[in-house]
Amino acid sequence: MAAAGRQQQTQRPQLLQAAISAMAQPDIREKLLFTFGLIVIFRFVSNVPVPGVDPSKLDEAFKQSTVLGFMNIFSGGALSHMSVVAMGVYPYITSSIVMQLMVPLVPALQALSKEGEQGRKQLNIYTHWMTVPMAFVQGYGQLIIVQSIAPGAIPQPSLSGPDALPTLSAIITMTAGTMFLVWLGELISEKGVGNGISIIIFAGIIAGLPQFIGGRLYTGTGEGVTATFFLTIMIVGLVAFIVTFQEAQRRIPVQYSRSVFRSGRMYRQSGQTHIPLRVNSTGMIPLIFAFSIVIMPAFVGSALESSDNSLLANTGEFLKNSFNPGNVWYWAFVFVTVVVFTFFYTLVVFQQQNLAENLQRQGGFIPGIRPGRPTEDYINRVLLRITWGGAFFLGIVAVAPFITSHLVGAGTTSGRQTALGITTSGLIIVVGVILDTLRQIEAQLLMRQYEGFIR
Repeated sequence: MAAAGRQQQTQRPQLLQAAISAMAQPDIREKLLFTFGLIVIFRFVSNVPVPGVDPSKLDEAFKQSTVLGFMNIFSGGALSHMSVVAMGVYPYITSSIVMQLMVPLVPALQALSKEGEQGRKQLNIYTHWMTVPMAFVQGYGQLIIVQSIAPGAIPQPSLSGPDALPTLSAIITMTAGTMFLVWLGELISEKGVGNGISIIIFAGIIAGLPQFIGGRLYTGTGEGVTATFFLTIMIVGLVAFIVTFQEAQRRIPVQYSRSVFRSGRMYRQSGQTHIPLRVNSTGMIPLIFAFSIVIMPAFVGSALESSDNSLLANTGEFLKNSFNPGNVWYWAFVFVTVVVFTFFYTLVVFQQQNLAENLQRQGGFIPGIRPGRPTEDYINRVLLRITWGGAFFLGIVAVAPFITSHLVGAGTTSGRQTALGITTSGLIIVVGVILDTLRQIEAQLLMRQYEGFIR
């Protein structure tokens, strides 16, 4: 019986066998079910609207506005309901990016970052506190933008007069919703599987993607079917492209040599390992940052376009037209923003890790490179070279919809390009989260001598 069971296991596909092995382990199964349960709670809360929303007017506005549809996908449909979690966890992500950029500039924060786990916990507390005002400001801006595009769908946002109380109520509710999602994400990281914040973003994209693509691309006509067909081919190719670059890395060899005293005598021990420098070490952060910047001028333009002042109205029209997904300059700006921020963010993050200093402290060295400053310069040169590949990879993924729509002649309208843009931007997030989660499950399985998902 045991031999037959082992033979049956070897006949199963590795992915299926790994999934069965994972569910057979009580602790892994409990973590997976816990994560799934919190995702269900997130999806439930995303359908709870803030007070005073007119669903019919809001729905009509989302059908007509490409700009609102663009943002709705990353909230998992929560924005289309003007949900209490319409902002998602993006105020927290923004705060995290700001905090990481402040660490090398503020001596007190830099000292905290070198205090190990306790210092990281304190920085995380500061990030949480920064998220509250960030969410408050973003919530107010979101209310103004939605009201300008969909008049009457929500109460008139104002911090003075009779509209102040409803506005504050909505902002506080949305801020609380963001902090609730951050708490859910931390619970997933602590007791579930994967990075909790990434899982929340992943769940939102997966939930909103099918409905958005179906509504924007599939019209029941030959053109809609053709666009859907080419989109499917593009997604399959992009997944392979993304996985290849996400897993690509440059390994820098490292040797360790230590002196060990044993029984009154000194022995020298040596070992060899490597530093894995990923081609795309920044993950999804540059994409989120770039699209957050690029979408803002269109939002501001939509708000100014209805102004009684002719100068403001003309400025709003210019911004809206210039940053429209159907405009080539829109995608050029996206590409440049992604490339520039990828370099900037990579250098900031690696500067905080102090690889050369840590290597020297632990008795490690790179063969042929002197310890200290020469090692630091060498790592920076290697990092700079491979970051070119990562930056252009992210840039190509970001502008893939514009290129594809012109190559195949499908989806030439701004709405379809937006749908494709959301798909390609969301894909790298989805693929990255899936790979990271599978690695965590694989590590748990390998500890129990099972074959993993990836190997």
